Amino acid sequence: MAYRPTEKTMARKAEIRQKLLDAALALVSRGGFGALTILAVAAEAGIATGAVYKHFESKAQLCAEVFRIATEREVAVVRATALGAGSPSERLLRAVEAFALRALRNPRLAFALIAEPVDALVDAQRLLYRHAYADVFVELVAQGIASGEFADQAPSVSAAALVGVIAEAMVGPLSWPTPQKPELEPGTLIAAIQAFCLRAVTAPSRRGN
Repeated sequence: MAYRPTEKTMARKAEIRQKLLDAALALVSRGGFGALTILAVAAEAGIATGAVYKHFESKAQLCAEVFRIATEREVAVVRATALGAGSPSERLLRAVEAFALRALRNPRLAFALIAEPVDALVDAQRLLYRHAYADVFVELVAQGIASGEFADQAPSVSAAALVGVIAEAMVGPLSWPTPQKPELEPGTLIAAIQAFCLRAVTAPSRRGN
């Protein structure tokens, strides 16, 4: 008879896997994906190194899963903000603010998710979640066009551009300060990104409002 794991065994396996993911996320939050090694994850979780491979085939697979979990949380926040209550313009401003504030609260993790050089598996996840962010902004831009707040435009193109602008504008601040690039006050930084994004999509007759 083939072995069939019991509910208790499966629960224990799930518990260990979650413990490893929590440990891996903590490491990335402190030192980026460069700090995530199988040895370090095992030590952080208090589990034997060999046991990690019972749950993840490789470091690359573990990194990709950590990226997926961390980014899903961020996409959910942006989606709830961008597609919640208020006018399209108000929601766009709030979505930018939500993304930027969360990134600035944990700059090392945010930089790892947005810009840190990573292996192919994680890079594939990064592309998927760029699309997920863009899907949110496609809907927001389309709503703004319908309400007359935003200029007539191709929502998919504008959405991709907004995602690129927001992410790229945060890369420097997440790695500042340096002698060449002094730190920007968070409110000033966020207001600048908000203004740029709003100008990019707003109908010309409303830009002076």
